Amino acid sequence: MPPLTVQPLDGTAIGAQISGLNLANVNDDVVRAEVRDAFERVGLIVFRDMEQSDELQLAVSGIIGPPQEHALKQMTQDPNNLGLIELSYEGNIVIENGKKIEGLVPWHFDACYSDKLNRAALLRALVITPEDGLTGFVDGVQLYKSVSTELRTSFENLRVIYHPTATHNNQLFGKTNGRKWISLSEKMRSLYAANEDAPRAVHPAIWQRQSGEHVLHVSPWQAVGIWGHEDSEGNALLESLCQEIYQKMEPYWHKWEPTDLVLWDNWRFIHSAGGNDPQYKRAMRRTTIKGDYGLGSYEADLVGDTVA
Repeated sequence: MPPLTVQPLDGTAIGAQISGLNLANVNDDVVRAEVRDAFERVGLIVFRDMEQSDELQLAVSGIIGPPQEHALKQMTQDPNNLGLIELSYEGNIVIENGKKIEGLVPWHFDACYSDKLNRAALLRALVITPEDGLTGFVDGVQLYKSVSTELRTSFENLRVIYHPTATHNNQLFGKTNGRKWISLSEKMRSLYAANEDAPRAVHPAIWQRQSGEHVLHVSPWQAVGIWGHEDSEGNALLESLCQEIYQKMEPYWHKWEPTDLVLWDNWRFIHSAGGNDPQYKRAMRRTTIKGDYGLGSYEADLVGDTVA
């Protein structure tokens, strides 16, 4: 059986690209171990020249872990395949620097508003826009090393609070100058309404991997404050970190090909959909991969806990 080809990801210091994976070898133990090893090392993998099918996408996801339903039950999910959802953000339009953009999703990690974080996600494109429509990824290990020592020290023992409705025009932290939301789809408004009373989740701003690497893991999108410091001083500190993340990040922006699959570590990376001209359609197919790093909680579970 021909071996996989594992190479550095073009145009970035992070990630890897793998070719040679297919339905014929995806269940081979040696192949699966090679993919898992690359995933643990770099956290971001672009699979090239892949057959575009749910069968293969689910099989590749299964290398990392079992499928998991999306944390928001209102998301459109495939009733026949647990963990598969279709993502399309038609009707969510922002004006940025005088330009209309549809489908923009600011920097975040998945399910930050839940007490448990899915291990990873695997994405493929169903409909590709002729321009823009890129997906960005930022490595939290790189962020930890890049932000100022002062901010890194300040957040070493702090936890950030998240809620699913602190998005789009309700985003509280890390807002970008010159960006104004002008419309949201009915689906998005319904999702907001269904989650208004959802509990708030809390996650550490910095955590340490088993490898010893520290990860700065903060989602500007859906953040509502620092746990135990929901005051002007704490809010200013969190805003400073969000803006520093934007300044110090070294993102990889993936330009989609029809035969790509992209896998990322949700405990390590933040990601973003850059959006596109509203005249074009864009649709993605995503698999959610089960797991939990064991460091998150709902706010109610922290009663009696202390702030470091």
